[in-house]
Amino acid sequence: MYQIQKLLLIFILFNACQTGKLSVIADLPKSLKEASAIETVVNSDLLWTIEDSGNKNNIYGLNTNGDIIKDIDIKNSSNIDWEDLTSDKEGNLYIGDFGNNSKNRDDFTIYKISDLSDDKTNAQRINFMLPKDVKPKDFEAFFIWNGFFYVFSKENKSSMLFKVPNKVGLHTAILVKEFNLDGKNHRITSADISDDGKTIVLLNHDKLWKISNFKGDNFFDGKIEELKFDHNSQKEGICFIDSKTVYITDERDKGDGGNLYEFKLN
Repeated sequence: MYQIQKLLLIFILFNACQTGKLSVIADLPKSLKEASAIETVVNSDLLWTIEDSGNKNNIYGLNTNGDIIKDIDIKNSSNIDWEDLTSDKEGNLYIGDFGNNSKNRDDFTIYKISDLSDDKTNAQRINFMLPKDVKPKDFEAFFIWNGFFYVFSKENKSSMLFKVPNKVGLHTAILVKEFNLDGKNHRITSADISDDGKTIVLLNHDKLWKISNFKGDNFFDGKIEELKFDHNSQKEGICFIDSKTVYITDERDKGDGGNLYEFKLN
């Protein structure tokens, strides 16, 4: 009996070392090769995810065991490069189709999904362009707050934050802030804001930035804390579970990753 307990303890400690400060909640299905987001939605018990460019134009509802419970085809959409998810207080889910690795896109789409009950549905489209004096950007992160989408560019050094109104139609994005984060490796791969609107998290492969004590959308005038995971992988999705806890997903790479993690902010 003692030997079994000892082996179990070794197993637990080994796994803890492998994932640093992250706790593994579930393995994601192997059919989801490139899960690029994670999001909760009001009145849904599922966790929602998508895959990025080259994959189906579907959204997937998972339980906390990592099982696909819902698979919805967005019929009138095209997965050019889906990168992140956000949702509003009315239970609408939004897909950010704004990946732009090659920097050749000048028109970006946010799909609004209002029906998560059927296996097929249609989406409304919110399109945006960048201001004329701004060079093409790659985006992987956004959230919705006070009627606007806040979209973060993915950069090695200096990044840009834009806002786009949550209204169907074509818009010119408004530049909110050009900013720099301290340290190395600044690429923001996902973002979320807490339900009370008081805390923002920006995801990176080996850390996140927690932003608090801001006024209005002057986010980067607030308190910015870098929280390291002690774990490096292609992390592409983050969402709040409560004000002090987030879920994180990473993509599968050569047998590693493809997990749903929990991370405590405090």
